[in-house]
Amino acid sequence: MIGLVLALSLATTVAPLDTATFAGGCFWSMEHPFDQLNGVRSVTVGFMGGQTANPSYAQVITGRTGHLEAVQVVYDPAKVGYETLLEAFWHNIDPFQTDGQVCDTGPQYHTAIFVRGADQRRLADASRRDVATRFKRPIATQVLTAAAFYPAEEYHQHYYTKNPVRYGMYRAGCGRDRRLKEIWGADASRAGRAGGASTGSTGGSMEAREAAYAPKPKPGDAELRRTLTPLQYQVTQHDATERAFQNEFWDNHQAGIYVDVVSGEPLFSSLDKFESGTGWPSFTRPLVRENVKEKTDRSLFVERTEVRSAHANSHLGHLFPDGPKPTGLRYCINSAALRFVPVDRLAAEGYEQYLALFKARP
Repeated sequence: MIGLVLALSLATTVAPLDTATFAGGCFWSMEHPFDQLNGVRSVTVGFMGGQTANPSYAQVITGRTGHLEAVQVVYDPAKVGYETLLEAFWHNIDPFQTDGQVCDTGPQYHTAIFVRGADQRRLADASRRDVATRFKRPIATQVLTAAAFYPAEEYHQHYYTKNPVRYGMYRAGCGRDRRLKEIWGADASRAGRAGGASTGSTGGSMEAREAAYAPKPKPGDAELRRTLTPLQYQVTQHDATERAFQNEFWDNHQAGIYVDVVSGEPLFSSLDKFESGTGWPSFTRPLVRENVKEKTDRSLFVERTEVRSAHANSHLGHLFPDGPKPTGLRYCINSAALRFVPVDRLAAEGYEQYLALFKARP
């Protein structure tokens, strides 16, 4: 009887935990601000808001599942209020950016507050109005009803503590802290930085959401001449074009991904490759959209869209609006700008996160 009374007494004194979910762009950047708050019991990165059940990271980064990258925060409301979590959230994001967060663009990087119940919605709506009033600008961040939350793969959990150097390179190269300071000024100091991560590092370019892989800093010209073949050097550094039907990958039918020959950044997948009849490798879309940039090319007295890699700034080829469905696009790429990584080498070379794309196919 005494034991029962003691158990009941303990039960009445244990405060229930609550849950909050926030989407603030790349979820790597949203763990530490909540980890550092007294009263937060756990922070888990994952996905919310989409149509696909139990999506993988590789599926979500295509931008086609409808999910947002998010962090799920379990907290003790007796020690930290929901208002404090909201404040930490706002001071870690650009609330005005409509296409993602800083360098991380795409529908999966949109910002949102996922609410549970009337109290969270009331507080979230009020905080959003406060931000709009302060800046007198439209707020892109939405307040949405929480749905099923799917944790991301283990290698994404607390990435900033597991891989502080790579995370530091990513954060510095992406320019997130710089943007936060531009918006929030002195208040940005409350936007937590990753402990141990060298956010001021200039030793490499941004790591565009690659988990095991980090892009290599671009070598100097002498090193590029030494390591690349003459054709690779002329194509990537001086915008040359290789011969049609006389290049390495125009008729390659192996399963795998194509990466930048200079930096190794993932560019295209065999799943999006098609026979264009042009004699060059052709793709309907990039594998990682943020690793491929476009610019206007008028070199042949006609306006075309040139395609370059984001990190190494290698010339890749050109983009044309005559591809097949579903995009209607043709990324016409020089083989000399690419290195092919077959499926059975993805894990060994640091591209393990893309295995799920190929396992999902029969």
